[in-house]
Amino acid sequence: MEHVGQIEKRLWSVADHLRANSNFASNEYFLPVMGLIFLRHAYSRFLRVKADIEETLPSRGGVKRALTKEDFSQRGSIFLRPEAQFDHLVAIPDGGDRAGAILAAMESIEADYESLDGALPKSEYQELGDDDLGQLLRTFNDPALQKADGDVFGRIYEYFLTQFADQKAHDGGEFFTPISIVQTIVNVIEPDHGKIIDPACGSGGMFVQSAHFIEKMKANPSDRVTFYGMEKNPTTIRLAKMNLAVHGLEGDISKAISYYEDPHDLVGKADFVMANPPFNVDEIDAEKIKNDPRLEFGLPGVNNKGKVSNGNYVWMSFFHSYLSDTGRAGVVMSSQASSSGGGEAKVREAMIKTGDVDLMIAIRGNFFYTRSVPCELWFFDKGKPEHLKDKVLMIDARNIYRKVTRKIFDFTPEQQQNMSSIVWLYRGQTDRFLALVQDYLETAFTQIQNCDFKGFEASLKAVTNAHKDDELQALATTIVADIEALNASTKETFTHHWEKAKRDNEGLKASSTAFEPIADQAKALVKTIDHLFKLATRVHEADVAKGTKPAEGKKRLNELDTARHEVTEHLKQARYFHTQAEWLQTRFPNAELRNIEGLVKLVNRAELKAHDWSLTPGRYVGVAREEEDENFDFEEALRDIHIEIDGLNGEAAELAETIRKNFREIIL
Repeated sequence: MEHVGQIEKRLWSVADHLRANSNFASNEYFLPVMGLIFLRHAYSRFLRVKADIEETLPSRGGVKRALTKEDFSQRGSIFLRPEAQFDHLVAIPDGGDRAGAILAAMESIEADYESLDGALPKSEYQELGDDDLGQLLRTFNDPALQKADGDVFGRIYEYFLTQFADQKAHDGGEFFTPISIVQTIVNVIEPDHGKIIDPACGSGGMFVQSAHFIEKMKANPSDRVTFYGMEKNPTTIRLAKMNLAVHGLEGDISKAISYYEDPHDLVGKADFVMANPPFNVDEIDAEKIKNDPRLEFGLPGVNNKGKVSNGNYVWMSFFHSYLSDTGRAGVVMSSQASSSGGGEAKVREAMIKTGDVDLMIAIRGNFFYTRSVPCELWFFDKGKPEHLKDKVLMIDARNIYRKVTRKIFDFTPEQQQNMSSIVWLYRGQTDRFLALVQDYLETAFTQIQNCDFKGFEASLKAVTNAHKDDELQALATTIVADIEALNASTKETFTHHWEKAKRDNEGLKASSTAFEPIADQAKALVKTIDHLFKLATRVHEADVAKGTKPAEGKKRLNELDTARHEVTEHLKQARYFHTQAEWLQTRFPNAELRNIEGLVKLVNRAELKAHDWSLTPGRYVGVAREEEDENFDFEEALRDIHIEIDGLNGEAAELAETIRKNFREIIL
C-alpha cells in the first residue's frame, strides 16, 4: 500500500484545491470534509468487521440471522445501514441529491448511536454544490484507501485537523494540539488505566493518543480507560466526538465553561489529567470562582475589574485538584507561567511544597500552528515515591526538534523516546533505558543486513557495461570493494560482538563502539554511491548527445536510481539508529540519571526556593557548551533550506494573488 504520509498529502491537496476554487472559506468547508472522512472510515471499518461477523453468525435452515448493531459494537466498529454506506453515496449520479443522501446517512448513524447524536455535520452539506460533493466523495474513495485500516484513517483525520488548524479554519486553530506535544505528555504520564479527564479537550487529541499508547501494550483502550472531556465550543465538541469515533473510541464530552462548571464531578477521582488550556486568560470572574473547591491554593490574583489577573494558575489548580492520590497530570502551559510573580508565585510555591510537581519540559517556539511562542509542559504526580517528593526534574528540550516546514517544528519518534528515557532513569527504570539502547542497536544491525547489495550491483553492472567510461568504471570498482569490506565488517562485528555481548550496560556500550567503524563505512559508501549516480547521469547525457538510444539508457539509469535509494536508505537508517544509541550512552554512560548542562538537572527544594520558586528549566540546567558536530548532515541542512525556500515561495504566491485581486477590485 502507498505510504500513508503520501496518501494524506495527496487527499489534502485535492480537497484544498476544491475549496480554493469554490466560494467557501476554510471555516465553511472544514466540517463537511471532516464528516466525509468520518463516513469513509466508518465504511472501511464496517466492511472489515462485517466479514468476520458473518462467519460466526448462527443460521437456521441454512439462513443466517440479520446483522445487528451489537455485532459491530463488540468489535469496536460502527454499524451502517445501507443508506449510510460510502459506496452508496459514491454511486449517486450527477444531478442526484448528494447532499440529501449524505444528510440521511448521518441521521441514520446518529439514530443508532446516542453518543454521536447531534455531532455529525448534516445541514452543512446543503451549502456545498452537487459537483463539489461528488468530487469530494470520489476523492475519499481513493483506490489506495480501499484496504486501509482504522489507524490509516485516524492518521488522515488527524492530518486534516492539522491542516485546518494551520488555516485557522475554526476557533482560531486553538482546537488542535500538535500530535508530538500530546505524545510527549502521554509518554511521561503513561495513561493506561482508570479515568482520564481533559477539561479543555478541543478536538480530543489527548484521548486519541492515550488510546494509541494502550494499543501499543496490546490492550483494548475501551477496557482500560474512560474518557471525560469539557469544551465550551459546540463545533469543537462535534469534531472531538467524530475524532473519537473514527478511532473506534467513545467518551463523555460535556459542553461547559471549565472555569465555572464541573459537570463530571471528578475532584480527587481522576487517574490522569491532560490538557492544553488557553494561555493568559484575563476574563475569569473572580467572584464566581472564589469558593470553587478546585481552587485548593486560592486565587492567584484579582485585578481592579474583579477579574482573575491571569487564568494560568486557575487552570493549574483545577488540574491538580482532579487527581486521585496516585494520579498524574501532563499540561501544556505558557512559558511565562513558570516564573511569574505576585499571587501566581505564591500559588506555585504552594504547589511545589505539596511534593506533587514531578517534572518540567521546556519546548522551543514554532511547535504550534496558531502561535510561535515557546511553551512548557508541566507534570504532576501525586504518587511520587517519598525520596523524590522534594525534587523536580528539569528538562530543557529547546534544542531538540525536527523542522517540518518553515514555520512548524516537531519531535521525531526517537527524540520523544530519548526524552522519555531520561524520565525512566529519573524513576529508576534502568531496564527500560537499556532496552531502548538495545532496540536502537538491533535496528542499526538489521538495517545494514537488509541492504540488497546484489540487486544494486546488478543494476550498477548494467550501467557500467553500457558506458565504457574509465572514471565510471573505476568508481564502480571502488564501490564493489567497499561493499565487500562493509559486509565483512558487519559479519565480523555481528558474530563476534553483538551476538556474544551481554545486554547489560557494559555489553551494549561495547557493541556500540564495535559498530562505529560500520557506521563510518556506511556514511562514506552513501556519499560514493550518490557521486557515482551523478557521474552515471552525466555519462548518459553525453552519450545521448552523441546519438545513442536514450530510452534504453534511461531505463538502466532509473533501475540504478531505484536500487541506489533502497541501499542508501538502509545505510542511512543504520547510522541514524546507531547515533541515537550513542546520544543516550554518551550522556548517561552509567545508565543512571546525571545532570547535563543545557539538557537536564534534578533540582531540590532548597534550590527552587533560592530561585524564587521558579519552575523554568533554563534557569537550572544552564547552557550547553557548543561542540563541533562531527555528524553534521549536509543533506538534512539542505532539506531545511529547501523547506525554507518552499515556505517563502508559497507566501510569495499568496501575496501575489492578494495583490492581483486587490488591483482588479480597484480598476473594476
